[in-house]
Amino acid sequence: MEPFKEKIWLSSPTMHGDELKYMQEAFNTNWMSTVGDNINEIEEIVAEKVGVKYGVALSSGTASLHLAVKLAAEHLYQSSTGIHTPFGMGCGGALLGKRVFCSDMTFDATVNPVVYEGGEPVFIDSEYDTWNMNPEALEKAFCLYPDVKLVVFVHLYGVPGKMMELAKICKKHGALMVEDAAESLGASYQGIQTGSFGDFSAVSFNGNKIITGSSGGMFLTDNLADAKQCRKWSTQSREDAPWYQHEEIGYNYRMSNVIAGVVRGQVPYLKEHIMQKKKIYEQYKKGLSDLPVSINPFDKEKSEPNYWMTALLIDEDAMATQVRGEREVLWKTEAGKSTPAEILEAIEHFQGEGRPIWKPMHMQPIYRNHGFITVGGSDRGKKADVSADIFRRGLCLPSDNKMTAKEQERIIDIIHRCFE
Repeated sequence: MEPFKEKIWLSSPTMHGDELKYMQEAFNTNWMSTVGDNINEIEEIVAEKVGVKYGVALSSGTASLHLAVKLAAEHLYQSSTGIHTPFGMGCGGALLGKRVFCSDMTFDATVNPVVYEGGEPVFIDSEYDTWNMNPEALEKAFCLYPDVKLVVFVHLYGVPGKMMELAKICKKHGALMVEDAAESLGASYQGIQTGSFGDFSAVSFNGNKIITGSSGGMFLTDNLADAKQCRKWSTQSREDAPWYQHEEIGYNYRMSNVIAGVVRGQVPYLKEHIMQKKKIYEQYKKGLSDLPVSINPFDKEKSEPNYWMTALLIDEDAMATQVRGEREVLWKTEAGKSTPAEILEAIEHFQGEGRPIWKPMHMQPIYRNHGFITVGGSDRGKKADVSADIFRRGLCLPSDNKMTAKEQERIIDIIHRCFE
């Protein structure tokens, strides 16, 4: 079998031409900085699509999460102390030394903003139903640490978590939620768009996301005061004065009008991209149905993913021997069995790009000494540490929406050969 003539990417940008029109408009009008019509337009359009009142366009999804966490921390400070000073005036470091419950299986950009603000992440195990935060484990976490008042949750690979259950638990314990919808723009749970469930939410327009600006992100909220404060912080906290006046710490987090032009040209194609990604998901599910594997699951009755990333999980009894170190992996060839490492190496050999599942945060060297809450015992007969189990047996498949059906058939054939 010959390698692909051109690389089959995991998830690369899909451009349409409208992006260039709006970028050119920014160039022609000389609005090349962090103000302009493109920014104004996408803030309105994205907020409307998600179903919230206000959006603030920022330089990245991480910047959006950081300011979401910072706002949550300051709200908690004011509610716990009764001191209602203007944000940033005397209540900095509001999370210092405080625990924050965080999704365990995610990219570290979800968690790092908690540390930026002095918080201590405590990780909540995943569940097999959606691979997202387990509501039962979250409830247990509140029993162990009843003083916690902030939860940072992520929708993994575009699949919504059990938002009604999670939100109910947060409300019961008087906790705020920061919703990381970086990977799930366009996905919905019980007909409600992800990015609208959190007290503070964020989406990403990174180069590999379903809608891209090459970079960028957006803070989302229904609270006008929070939107204004986020916008102020993102522009170095400049005060409304005729000179450069600064009365609190700020950040250089505002989105460029040029980047916003790319996002503006992309947004009308969101539904099209989702349909393309869904077709890829369904073809993998059908093409691999005869193998001892499963595809990343979701609740068909309650949720509609955006299918951003299709991932595969090898059945336990079909796992060959695999040993992972910090940066290297060893695996053994066994008839009728395979490993994520073997499949990824085979795909790469033929010019395809796959990836391991996100390594859980509680397994990361930087966070190993932090708390990690599981349901305890066994979960439906599986291992208690669900996140680690999915990481051990799972991998992300090439999910680029420019991949042809024939190219995907070859990827499927390569995976079949790994189990021979």
